[in-house]
Amino acid sequence: MLKKRIIFTLLYDGGSFILSRNFRLQRVGSLDWLKRNYVFSRITLAIDELIVLDVSKGERNRGAFAECLAALTEECFIPIAAGGGVRSAEDAGRLFASGADKIVVNTALFTLPEEVRKIVSLYGGQAVIASLDAKRSGEVYEIRTENGERLVDGSLAESVRMALSLGVGEIYLYSIDRDGTGQGLDMEMLDFLPPDMPVPLILTGGVGKSPHFLEGLRDSRVDAVATANLFNFVCDGLCRAREELLAEGVDLPCWDGETTESLRNLFKGAN
Repeated sequence: MLKKRIIFTLLYDGGSFILSRNFRLQRVGSLDWLKRNYVFSRITLAIDELIVLDVSKGERNRGAFAECLAALTEECFIPIAAGGGVRSAEDAGRLFASGADKIVVNTALFTLPEEVRKIVSLYGGQAVIASLDAKRSGEVYEIRTENGERLVDGSLAESVRMALSLGVGEIYLYSIDRDGTGQGLDMEMLDFLPPDMPVPLILTGGVGKSPHFLEGLRDSRVDAVATANLFNFVCDGLCRAREELLAEGVDLPCWDGETTESLRNLFKGAN
């Protein structure tokens, strides 16, 4: 059985990292600001994976995003997934060349499925994450693309099955309604997924404190929980969250005592 995972998501827009609430964006600071205020290189020691998404609503500067990604990989020794505007194998190749271990695809799942198949063929399904943005509509969930602006035909389950048919290795399921609220995960979405999911599921949207991680990771259908909340998990926030989850018996990758103590000392030195 796979270990559960804690994932941190960084949202990038035109050179800045941002906060998002229901897909409305608020600039926070540049990469230098992130390193200076959040001791980013140390925060990554408390998580299992990092996801970096270019959520720019205007014209994307792919070169600048690739440079930012490369700078992050210099200080980060955990797997990094990157995405945002990936429309071709060439786009994916640029991100892999900049240090990404996995690629995140969203809109292309629906508009350019053959390109997604090509990316899977070139790099393997284990290196491709399908990102699905879900929004509650009455008694069902809609899937939206293009930063939540375009409605996709079909149900949540149908969208998941379609993504799986392309050969992706993971599903990243994002609640638009809970995005940035810090009010907890939308666990009801899980009831609308196909039974017996054959690939790992990352659940995200709404995580603002440790118990939200716990709620998600205790569900057998969830393999990882992600948060993009910069303000709620700063300094030693993610380290403390990890320790609390381990104390609750969550099956996370576990460090030895020496590594854990070294991590605590790093955070103390940063405060």
